[in-house]
Amino acid sequence: MTIDPNDIDRLTPPELVTLEEPPATKEGCIEFLLDVAVEADRVDDREQALSDLLEREEEATTGVGFGIGIPHAKTAAVSRPSVVFGRSETGIDFDAMDDKPAHLLFMLLVPEEGGDEHLEILSSLSRALMHEEVRDSLREAETVEGVRTALKEAVSG
Repeated sequence: MTIDPNDIDRLTPPELVTLEEPPATKEGCIEFLLDVAVEADRVDDREQALSDLLEREEEATTGVGFGIGIPHAKTAAVSRPSVVFGRSETGIDFDAMDDKPAHLLFMLLVPEEGGDEHLEILSSLSRALMHEEVRDSLREAETVEGVRTALKEAVSG
């Protein structure tokens, strides 16, 4: 199964898209994106979610290259899957394999019992983001709706 454009409405509603510049450190950025999810009422336990995200970061980098960071966790701190989108003009060091900073940021939070959905969302996102035109449209979007439209086009591609 892959995610489709309708899944974007469920996974990334407008309140999970931020166009604000995040903090310049990886941990600061993770907390910033997590707070977007907390404010959108998508996280039941912020401290647990943060702990799970940081624990996942220690296992292996979530800097996937191509200027993309995808911090993610399966966690009991959420009851439904969410994808928070943010971006950084300056770039954040996510320890990517290509040593390039992350400019496009996706935080993926899924319930612990989320089964395969976690991997489906992650792989669909990763596949879509391998296309330069998708990354460009996400960088160039000027509004929250512009970002969401680019995401919908990316996963339908």
